[in-house]
Amino acid sequence: MTVDASMRPRVLILGAGYAGLYTALRLQSKLRRDEASITVVDPRPYMTYQPFLPEAAAGAIEPRHVAAPLRAMLKRCQVLTGNATEIDAERRSVRVSMPDGHKVDLGYDFLVLAVGSVSKTLPVPGLEDQAVGFTTLGEAVYLRNHVLSRLDRAASTLDPAHRAKLLTFMFVGGGYAGVEALGELEDMARFAARRYYGSVDASEMRWILVEAVDRIMPEVGRSLAEYTVGVLRKRAIEVRLETTVESMEGGHVVLSDGTEFDSDTVVWTTGVAASPLVADSGFSQDELSRVECLPSLQVRGVPNVLAAGDCAAVPDLSSDDPGATCPPTAQHAVRQGKVLADNVRAILRGRPVRTFSHRSSGAVATLGLHQGVAEVYGAKFRGMPAWTMHRLYHLSQMPTANRKARVLADWLLDSVFPRQVVAVGEVHEPRRDFVEQAQRG
Repeated sequence: MTVDASMRPRVLILGAGYAGLYTALRLQSKLRRDEASITVVDPRPYMTYQPFLPEAAAGAIEPRHVAAPLRAMLKRCQVLTGNATEIDAERRSVRVSMPDGHKVDLGYDFLVLAVGSVSKTLPVPGLEDQAVGFTTLGEAVYLRNHVLSRLDRAASTLDPAHRAKLLTFMFVGGGYAGVEALGELEDMARFAARRYYGSVDASEMRWILVEAVDRIMPEVGRSLAEYTVGVLRKRAIEVRLETTVESMEGGHVVLSDGTEFDSDTVVWTTGVAASPLVADSGFSQDELSRVECLPSLQVRGVPNVLAAGDCAAVPDLSSDDPGATCPPTAQHAVRQGKVLADNVRAILRGRPVRTFSHRSSGAVATLGLHQGVAEVYGAKFRGMPAWTMHRLYHLSQMPTANRKARVLADWLLDSVFPRQVVAVGEVHEPRRDFVEQAQRG
């Protein structure tokens, strides 16, 4: 018997990161076609595998290979490229702004909040004009081109002050994102200067990591964090702990310890905040503006709305602290997505839901070619072994065999041939030359 699609329960998934993607994948594989319609809304038509962003920025991986196209994976779902801007829980409706500017209202019977997080900014003078984040594929590609273009410009100027500004690179925030991005980009730039820029000595480059607290990388134990600081400092990278940025207006940086310098590159990786959509949703929230969830991943007080990932405050049942919530890691988000999908299916079939519990297996990080740190089930690894573990683990977690094969091929080519270090900054303004020529007539 054919069931009218308009009569099926509607599952609306907002966000296609780790949590949203794996929720949709499991639902489309576990639900019968007549059980529910599944709609996925995300501002981008692809899922970005963020752990590979540092290597994409450094040229070890082709940027397209860290983006998994949603429509290729979610063939039983309706995928809409748009930005959810408003949730009306009473009407069970979500307003979505489409790329062409028009807005549509999407109804739902079950709503999945997996909108993730956004870069957390602070009121630092000059931040908006000078800094760039490191959470999207576009930012990774931009930073690669930007860093290499600074080397190009430095090799073409005779002004020592301007040259120093061009060759000064500051990263603000000592979490995984900042440390990995710094490690990979510094490694790439040092290789490029040594091999291709005879007039730029690697020792002229100044790389600075600024962190407000007394340690970096809270995701691993203190001993590995201190080891990482030692590795970075051996590479002449300045690690400034318990330091904040007071100002960066006009590229002139002022730090809280009194240090001042000019920099043409500021990367802001001080952490993330829950998506503004959650803050404005009206659902119960914690002090970090994340939506409060039950262990079943249902939003507190709203059983037909479920949430997972960075935007959700999910009780951590594996912790001895009764008030602990799950950390915002990919391994938690992926597993939450699968449990969430199972619970939606259970509700549809009139069965009891189950609770989410996962004890973290550890963390791995890359610090550049052949350098890394890892803490897995309490065991600590450093250097080449940790770097290898980082690659193997994330390769295994990369969605689709297609993307796995392409990433592996990139690594094999990178091990045989020198890294490509050409800057193609024109991709950020592809029409500039054409427009200038058209204006000349």
